[in-house]
Amino acid sequence: MSNSTDLSSLTNKLTSDPSTWINSPLLSVTQITTSGLALLFLTAQSMRTLVRTTGGDTRLQHKVLASVFYEASTRTSCSFQAAMMRLGGTFLHVDGGSSGNTSASKKGESLEDTIRCLECYTDITVLRHPMTGSVQRVALGGGTVKPVVNAGDGVGEHPTQALLDFFTIYDELGLALVAEDGAECATKEDGKERHEGPLVVVMLGDLKHGRTVHSLAKLLARSSMKHELILRYCAPKSLEMPDHVKEYVRSYSKVKQEEFTDMKEAVQGANVLYVTRVQKERFENAADYEKVKGAYVVDTALMASAPSNMIVMHPLPRVDEISTEVDSDSRACYFRQMENGMFVRMAILALILGAP
Repeated sequence: MSNSTDLSSLTNKLTSDPSTWINSPLLSVTQITTSGLALLFLTAQSMRTLVRTTGGDTRLQHKVLASVFYEASTRTSCSFQAAMMRLGGTFLHVDGGSSGNTSASKKGESLEDTIRCLECYTDITVLRHPMTGSVQRVALGGGTVKPVVNAGDGVGEHPTQALLDFFTIYDELGLALVAEDGAECATKEDGKERHEGPLVVVMLGDLKHGRTVHSLAKLLARSSMKHELILRYCAPKSLEMPDHVKEYVRSYSKVKQEEFTDMKEAVQGANVLYVTRVQKERFENAADYEKVKGAYVVDTALMASAPSNMIVMHPLPRVDEISTEVDSDSRACYFRQMENGMFVRMAILALILGAP
């Protein structure tokens, strides 16, 4: 593997050709073309059918996943582990945190050496680390020979979360993707209505620290759809969407960006409300956190004034930003979103390990 950590060499390399996925790292949403997304979504749909009919299969039998997390994780780690087991494989889990089950960081071993050792026993690594750019450095630095999947690097990217989020939006609303040659990608299951008109996505809450919204905004912007895309950012003054994300989105002329502070105004005419938790662990000063926690709460009153077809998403965990009373609303799809995470990660593992 190249010793360059520059992502540009990987941009748009994952396409509708399954061979482009085999043994590839997955570090950023910028690697995937729209036709590549269509392949991933079709594969995820087939995984959903597989799980709901037979529970899984053995296509990844004797394959081993290294699940390496230097930050706490429940949904990402468990869904990757479940995905691997559903396809007949197994996993080794390493909790790299200060109170975790590994001696590597406690003894001063570099992240690169830890991953190189683990890949001696495994076929693919899923890595989360608190330092932005760390996963990219490990995957592209020339040391690793097995594929590495980015499960979140600090406040950088979380590509598999963005992919499951986009899959959920696409699946719930019936979006039409357009391939590079201009042909519509036939990825929508039969019998479901197709979305018409613009796609209006509201991103609400902690947009500064939320790597999920950073990746999702980029992925939506760069994907070709038969819909005008409007991204609305609604955040407290200190937690706005970072400039580097807005600049990236601005490079795609077909995308409109709007900024709000009033949640009720932001959801008018929206198709998607994507809610994020104010991340206490990202604040250096507790007083700063106290000023903004609870700034926005999605409750039944808001839902009563929101569009009847607007879905509500959340990467979870939630604290108090979505009232539990909203859970019974059919528009609340965050638990369906979590299930989709397993299907999309099954598809990712199968494609990278050459068994789609």
